[in-house]
Amino acid sequence: MKVIRAEEMGMCFGVRDALRATQSVRDPTLVTIHGELVHNPRVARQLREAGFRQSREDSRDAAVLTPLVLITAHGVSNAERQRLAAANKALIDTTCPLVRRAHDAAQALRAEGRHVLLVGKAGHVEVRGIVEDLDSYDVIEAPDEVGCYESRRLGIVCQTTMPPDVVADVCARVRRRNPLADVRVIDTVCRPTELRQRSVLDLVRRVDAVVVVGGRNSNNTRWLVKVCREQRTPALHVESAEDLDPAWFADVRTVGLTAGTSTLDETIDEVHRALERIDSSQAANLERHAG
Repeated sequence: MKVIRAEEMGMCFGVRDALRATQSVRDPTLVTIHGELVHNPRVARQLREAGFRQSREDSRDAAVLTPLVLITAHGVSNAERQRLAAANKALIDTTCPLVRRAHDAAQALRAEGRHVLLVGKAGHVEVRGIVEDLDSYDVIEAPDEVGCYESRRLGIVCQTTMPPDVVADVCARVRRRNPLADVRVIDTVCRPTELRQRSVLDLVRRVDAVVVVGGRNSNNTRWLVKVCREQRTPALHVESAEDLDPAWFADVRTVGLTAGTSTLDETIDEVHRALERIDSSQAANLERHAG
């Protein structure tokens, strides 16, 4: 079984910068990570073992007991920053610059008096951070969720990890369903995510199946899996090498390997080596049967 890696895969600069920031913290026991630094269970475990506290992603409004709060790469709303400041918490801000750009874009549309349409996954931490500062908005996860809106001034931004083709389809439908509206679109798709999605489209043309490595809660990882399956290529989503099932590869001669933007390089390498071991095991079994 041949293993082919996607040309663009794995950690983006925003995640690497966030991890680097944690390494410069002198006393992790004084710091609460505000949610998940990145959607990667291995990273979360390493941070806990280092002494960092971590608030639950779904209840970040709970009281923080440490004097320092680390804002994750997914960012938070300005309202949440103010709440933390009122509680006398000092902030270590690792918000990805591209997420911050999406926040700024939404605020620019709000300042123009527009009803903001955010293309993204409802409830996702990045999306929550953006909409908590908006007075008038709707979150749209798929093109068929587009409606007719009362406002004649609409603004569209997107979660940074949304596929560009989905965003384009949503924008087209908004205009069709709201022909009298003044619609302004600000493209906030992040370039690293776009490159990884394009790369997996190239990969599926050269393989029988694809292994996608990344956290179960990682939006961009799930989209990589979805892209593969939409191209009728079997895809296996794993968080680590331990999740690989050799039986899944029984009829696979060439397997592709890609990973989400929060996946550690060493995790990708471990999965790659495990795939090679599966290949060696299958080859040995064939030789025994032939004998």
